[in-house]
Amino acid sequence: MKRLLPLLVILPLAGFRPAPLPPPMPQDGPVRVALVDRDRGTELRSYPADGQRWVAGERGHRYAVRLYNDSPRRVLVVLSVDGVNAISGEDADPSQTGYVLNPGQRADITGWRKTQDEVAQFVFSSPSGSYASRTGRPDNVGVVGVAVFEEARRWYPRPQPILRDRAGPAPAAAEASAAADASASRIEGYSAKSQSPALGTGHGARESSSVRDTDFERATRSPAQVLQLRYDSARNLRARGILLDSPSRLDRQPQAFPNRYVPDPPAR
Repeated sequence: MKRLLPLLVILPLAGFRPAPLPPPMPQDGPVRVALVDRDRGTELRSYPADGQRWVAGERGHRYAVRLYNDSPRRVLVVLSVDGVNAISGEDADPSQTGYVLNPGQRADITGWRKTQDEVAQFVFSSPSGSYASRTGRPDNVGVVGVAVFEEARRWYPRPQPILRDRAGPAPAAAEASAAADASASRIEGYSAKSQSPALGTGHGARESSSVRDTDFERATRSPAQVLQLRYDSARNLRARGILLDSPSRLDRQPQAFPNRYVPDPPAR
């Protein structure tokens, strides 16, 4: 009897409308990934080096994994942080549970899922203080990755209320393992010449974050797309020869909604 895995869907904001049905899926894959420094309120720039994309984090700062579904279809995103599934806490594997994104949806994953209504914040920590290290799994500290699956059905009805349900059958173990090995080989190619990372992802304070179960049938047994971002301290990235833009030198564009309350005017 095949085991059924629960899937979690991020509920869209009220008034959300899916993107219209489209041109074919982009060749480079349906999903984009970025890291967001929540304390600065900025999406962190990534830099290419050694066949990887690198992001400079700052110890003690909270961060989010930002997912963009650029496709006209629902997708399942299995999220790995430091080699750990961010929902289940298992050693990450593409066959596991993940987040389902609606067409055109952007979502920020802000922490390790504790319940359907709560997460423990992602926080840039020391490697030894990371959740992976504290649970005896330090080997993959410093990497965020996603395995993306397209949905099997080829017709797209109008959005319906999201119901609690269960996922379709999990991929066959052998094929899922092969997909995981292919993903891991990218990391191993880097690790052989890596210096010790200066950052990991800690298990931070609890905060509200609500999701619900939904059904999702994978179109293929292997991921349609695998992406990863390496993160480290700015010092380590510079030592690797990566030239970082200073935040003070980056152009800051005006924002209509800077997410602040109205302060009192200065006293006369």
